[in-house]
Amino acid sequence: MKKIRMNTEYRNKFFNKIKDVFEKEETQEQQAFLKAREDFNVDQKFTFSIAKEIVERAYPKDDVATLRTFKKKYGDPCDVVAKDGCFYFAHNEDTNEDGEEEETKSHFDFGLYGNLNGREHGREEDSEHFAHAYYREELKAKGCNPDIIPQQSGNDSNPYKTKHIDMCNKELGQSGRTRSENNSGITDNYNNQFMLDVIGTSYCRSRAIACTKDEYIQLEKWRMSKAHVVSTHQSWVNSITKQCDQLKIGLKAYTYISEGIELAKELGIELEEAELIKTNSTGLTIYNPTNLANLIKGMKNTEQTREQKIQARMKYEKQAIN
Repeated sequence: MKKIRMNTEYRNKFFNKIKDVFEKEETQEQQAFLKAREDFNVDQKFTFSIAKEIVERAYPKDDVATLRTFKKKYGDPCDVVAKDGCFYFAHNEDTNEDGEEEETKSHFDFGLYGNLNGREHGREEDSEHFAHAYYREELKAKGCNPDIIPQQSGNDSNPYKTKHIDMCNKELGQSGRTRSENNSGITDNYNNQFMLDVIGTSYCRSRAIACTKDEYIQLEKWRMSKAHVVSTHQSWVNSITKQCDQLKIGLKAYTYISEGIELAKELGIELEEAELIKTNSTGLTIYNPTNLANLIKGMKNTEQTREQKIQARMKYEKQAIN
């Protein structure tokens, strides 16, 4: 049978089918991300219970109820109770080099788009990255790209990046730092789980709430858990991106679709020539299907034990001698 030559359409088909497998397969990087997200859910629930204890010590339920009664009786002049999900917590159990008491405080935001760095107005992209990673599956199902921020890591703002970030935020019911007009309810539903009654009419930065050092340490651990979701998502997407970059180069070097089918087979993906054709219209040695498949496989599951590293080194030295 006559060999069918590669073209842009076929290359795109191969790329999209194989990339889809890369994203769905269980790798160390993928599992680390999923575990980080599960661990965060546990940490969020536990740490919020601690935050609730701290806030209710500062603003007792009876006082809140009394003030609400006064508001009902006297109106706006007594409107000083509100729901909030971000707080400044502070403790004074540390001392400086002179032995004097030293206040340690930070901003803790339990909202979906809450900061990850302890400042009231943190770097917005980190907050967006967490929100997109947390609801990754829901965003993918809506045709959004929740991996856009890690894919564009290190790149300046550009129209392509901004477009996809805005699509994700809009789907989550958020527009920048404010609610989207087309609110899907996802952000509100998330945030409403983590709201507490506070007394006062000023912003949270002016009302540091006293806590113990142990409580403060747990709050910091929770924030690190949130950041871990972002870092593991970044690592997973980096792994997929590296594989896809090599895949593009290899497919570009192929002349016939039979080479693409052989590559897919080497990667454990079954593709039929007829399947690729029915919906239609001299590579370097490293990019022959077997070599390219091995190269791509080496870009995932990168964590190695000490024994595996020793074995790999011995194999390398043996090959060098031969």
